[in-house]
Amino acid sequence: MGPTNESETQRKSLSTRESQALSRLASEGRQIITIDDIENTLDIPRKSAKDMAYSLKEKGWLERLAHGKYMILPLSAGENAVYTEHEFVIASALVDPMYIGYWSAMNHHGLTEQLSRTVYLVTTERVQPREIHGVEYRPVSVTEQKFFGYQPSAVGSTQVNIASIEKTLVDCADHPEFCGGIDELVKAMERATEKRCSWETVVEYLHRVGNGAATKRIVYLADQLDIELPEYRDLVENFTTGYPLLDPTREATGTRDSKYQLRLNVEPEAFLPDGLT
Repeated sequence: MGPTNESETQRKSLSTRESQALSRLASEGRQIITIDDIENTLDIPRKSAKDMAYSLKEKGWLERLAHGKYMILPLSAGENAVYTEHEFVIASALVDPMYIGYWSAMNHHGLTEQLSRTVYLVTTERVQPREIHGVEYRPVSVTEQKFFGYQPSAVGSTQVNIASIEKTLVDCADHPEFCGGIDELVKAMERATEKRCSWETVVEYLHRVGNGAATKRIVYLADQLDIELPEYRDLVENFTTGYPLLDPTREATGTRDSKYQLRLNVEPEAFLPDGLT
């Protein structure tokens, strides 16, 4: 039996009230709904709304994203159903609080041409990664101290929190493994200068995040790219002890550089744009 017939079978299995709820909610342009939405749209008791959500999920019309939050699968859903809502909107429904960060934020700001198949979201909660229709959603748990530097941005008709350019650079320097490594961070820093990145804000955020390795990586890469950082002397004089890897996604090899107090496990020739080596 092909997808179309399965789709027809699924539709027939819906009660009149369920069909009414889905069509009303979908006609409002909503892809992500809550128990409250079902309750209010149909004007039914909360328990009935919960029962309906469970039934629609079991019949394959809703996908549960988080407690009390569901995504409507397209009404033509067969075996090859495609979610029409932007991945960032789905990510924003998975956990609260959150903001889109790391490689995903780099994509959003045009700081990289490399598309990641993973959507990275930053949260203070502990949440497991999820795969929804072939897209991996990777929550990164951070402390309250690091949870800042984002603003609501319009994604379709929805507002989603996305890290600013400056916070994206700092977060990626803090965890290069979530942005594709130093090569991608270099490209992002180079492009950020063309996008009116505030290096004063970057330095302020480095202080707030308080990760010595992130500061060393930004200072080292800024020097390689001829980017003048404000408070440069202060940053260098306050380097923390230890020699973290320049690129933690690669092997722990290379020399210990006493100027930057980094272990340079990648040669500049390997990641710098032509003409800067």
